[in-house]
Amino acid sequence: MTMLSIDNLHAEVDGKPILKGLTLAIGAGEIHAVMGPNGAGKSTLAYVLGGRPGYEVTQGSVTFEGRDLLALAPHERAAAGMFLGFQYPVEIPGVSNVQFLRTALNAQLRARGEAELSAGEFLKRARGEAERLKLDMEMMKRPVNVGFSGGEKKRNEMVQMGIIDPRFAVLDETDSGLDIDALRTVGEGINAIMRRPDKGVLLITHYQRLLEIVAPTRVHILSAGRIVKSGGPELARELDREGYMGMAA
Repeated sequence: MTMLSIDNLHAEVDGKPILKGLTLAIGAGEIHAVMGPNGAGKSTLAYVLGGRPGYEVTQGSVTFEGRDLLALAPHERAAAGMFLGFQYPVEIPGVSNVQFLRTALNAQLRARGEAELSAGEFLKRARGEAERLKLDMEMMKRPVNVGFSGGEKKRNEMVQMGIIDPRFAVLDETDSGLDIDALRTVGEGINAIMRRPDKGVLLITHYQRLLEIVAPTRVHILSAGRIVKSGGPELARELDREGYMGMAA
């Protein structure tokens, strides 16, 4: 079953075309990696899927589990099961991780007609996810990402994903700025949370090392706003050896 279908997607930012006919389909139980040089449109793709303001779709369509994703507001996309992980997670002073995540999770549960979690139920869930991602539970009581190192921010974002438990995750360079140990922790977290037959992942990355842990179903090369080459995990190894030269069609 296809979870996410992107057909001939064109998008621009401030009137400048970035995505220029991107087509991609991701099925349930699949993890697809998108790689490409700087400026290829990788983050633009993530932001368009997440519904970030300022990213205008000028042509094409995106469906998520049969629904027109582009017709949904960002909070509706989240309630439908979409999660966006940022390359640079933002800081939110004055709002604790626990407060932020419980509010977000219960808002999604309400939108789906499901029962909200009590404070005790939520804390139990949060502790389990923090332990899995090796994040000190005391950090969950601090303002969101404030004073966190780069690796801590990324682990915190994976804890958020584990607590929210989305149907589909778009992860924009989750490995950016991570040391070897943090990279393995985050990669194993992605596997534990999202490698299931009813979930899907679009993983945007520059580096083959994360893919050694996550082992994607398919790898796609994005260049100048469109997919120019697709293959299995061996494509990432080829790219690691030879670079992007010669891969753009």
